[in-house]
Amino acid sequence: MTEDQQRLAQGLTELNIDLDREQQDRLLLYRDLLVRWNRAYNLTAVRDPAEMVTRHLLDSLAVLPHVEPVDTLDVGTGAGLPGIPLALARPDQSFVLLDSNGKKLRFIRQARRELGLHNVEVVHARVEQYRKAPSQIISRAFAALPDMLELLGPLMQGDVRLLAMKAAAADQEMAALPACWRVQRETLSVPGLAESRVLLIVRRQ
Repeated sequence: MTEDQQRLAQGLTELNIDLDREQQDRLLLYRDLLVRWNRAYNLTAVRDPAEMVTRHLLDSLAVLPHVEPVDTLDVGTGAGLPGIPLALARPDQSFVLLDSNGKKLRFIRQARRELGLHNVEVVHARVEQYRKAPSQIISRAFAALPDMLELLGPLMQGDVRLLAMKAAAADQEMAALPACWRVQRETLSVPGLAESRVLLIVRRQ
């Protein structure tokens, strides 16, 4: 077992996430594709492959216990985070990966083909142009929460909820929300990462 395989397997154990060897290998294949494309396309500021296991794979998967098994829209997916790791972990769940950056979506489409991700749809559009209401929305480092909810408001009707993955500044963003939103705050622990991570689960009141 390589160091990266050990790092990923240990991290999944700490997160109490059970993925088989094939799923783990496909996660690392996605990481390898990201490393290769990143040299030309500048998809992520993280350059070190081992650091990508922690900062991209495990960071994305830390939210998995809070992700309901329903069709999910990943807003501002960038290089496919957290959508692709989540789709690899949940092959029976549908994910739509939305972004306005054509360069990053070219990478995602290639990754989708190479990984055989039949549960992933890739959409090239701005958030405000997208009108197909999902059951659940997720985002990672997309925008400040008040700005995000202004854009996503038309999609967040009924029981639709937003899972916003945030760093430590989340409390300030929560305080700036109007009263029509109800927020549940969860602390995420990412194995191997000393920085704090927070998940804000937002619904309409």
